[in-house]
Amino acid sequence: MKVYILVISLFFLEFSFAQEKPSEKVWSLQDCITYALENNITIKEASLNTSIAEVDYSKAKSSRLPNLFGSASQNFSNGNAIDPITSSYVTDQIYNTNLGINSSMTLFQGNQINNRIKQNKLVVEQNTFLEEEAKNNIVISILQTYLQALYNKEGIVIAKNNLAASEKEVLRAKSRFDAGSIALNDYTEAQSQSATNKYNLITSKNTYQQYLITLKQLLELPPTEDFEISDQSNSLMSAGFDKMDIYNKALNYLPEISSSNTNIAVNKKELDIAKGGYLPTLSLASSIGSGYTSINDSNFTDQLNLNFNQKIGLSLSVPIFNRNQTKAAVQTASINIEKAEIQKQTVVKEVYKKVETAYQNAISAQEQVVAATASKEAATQSYKLAQKKYELGALSTTDLVISQNTFTNAEQNYLQAKYLNILYYQLLQFYQGNDIKL
Repeated sequence: MKVYILVISLFFLEFSFAQEKPSEKVWSLQDCITYALENNITIKEASLNTSIAEVDYSKAKSSRLPNLFGSASQNFSNGNAIDPITSSYVTDQIYNTNLGINSSMTLFQGNQINNRIKQNKLVVEQNTFLEEEAKNNIVISILQTYLQALYNKEGIVIAKNNLAASEKEVLRAKSRFDAGSIALNDYTEAQSQSATNKYNLITSKNTYQQYLITLKQLLELPPTEDFEISDQSNSLMSAGFDKMDIYNKALNYLPEISSSNTNIAVNKKELDIAKGGYLPTLSLASSIGSGYTSINDSNFTDQLNLNFNQKIGLSLSVPIFNRNQTKAAVQTASINIEKAEIQKQTVVKEVYKKVETAYQNAISAQEQVVAATASKEAATQSYKLAQKKYELGALSTTDLVISQNTFTNAEQNYLQAKYLNILYYQLLQFYQGNDIKL
């Protein structure tokens, strides 16, 4: 009775521990994308670059304001000297104190300040587009890696089924060999096929784990965290595509196009800033101050009152010749505008290449799915028939192995066509600004 109670207690204790054990999270594609957009370090770095650009923009706006500096000095001189407070020529030991507040402000500088502010605002916009581009690149990387992982996950199932089938065939071959109905080479060939299928299963599992590692790195998950993806419904995508419509939508949606346009505007502002170097600079400066000198009989406070002074003045600087520095800056800015326009053309070509490639691959994948489906169905029927013949002794082991390999290749080809179909369909949706959904 005591033993019975002890067994029941252990059962409930184990059950309670099983209830407390947290279940491993299974990640969907959307889970991966959402998490990566918040945690991927490439995106964080792009976001920090945007923050730096915003700081520079704020600093540029503050350049309109006057500066303000306070100053204080204490000096000692001995012998012949000019008193800095009274400007008298004396021969004595002099202690003097100077106190002051200075301020200056640029009133006009060839409109360079305003253009610099506008340029920095454009740089903020450009970094925002670059941040969006970084997010898009991560989303596409996750989509590709996730589908590769799903492809290999289904490949594991195929490899397991092949191994199970080949192990049964080894048992049949052994029975037939022991009965003397087949030769030794037929039996060893069945063993070889089973070993090959076991090797393929191990390779499939390893490849699958490698893609999970890549996904974890894209998500910035720690190495110790368990990670598994969901067996999502991966229905085939079949739809008509208008290539030019997709291309035009991509030009309006993808941030790299907007970034290129903004880059041209930034360089045009740099040209305006450089041209401002030809114009004069007008500045306002003012100061207040006072001081104390030891050769004056008045005390420190009285001297500060007596020596209190105020200054204000305008300063005009007219560029006459600065060794062609401004001219060179204007020429460089003009060249950079042309470079930015060429870079935009390159980006537009890259976008067209992406759309064209995805479009052609999507069309090809649709046709491949149809062909691979027919091939898979035929290979399946042929392999089932070969198995039945082998069971009846009407087929050699070599022919059975050939039939199984043909069936395996047909299944792999179908899987490849299936996931290529899904990948390129989703890429075409993404280039149009639509959400990725499996």
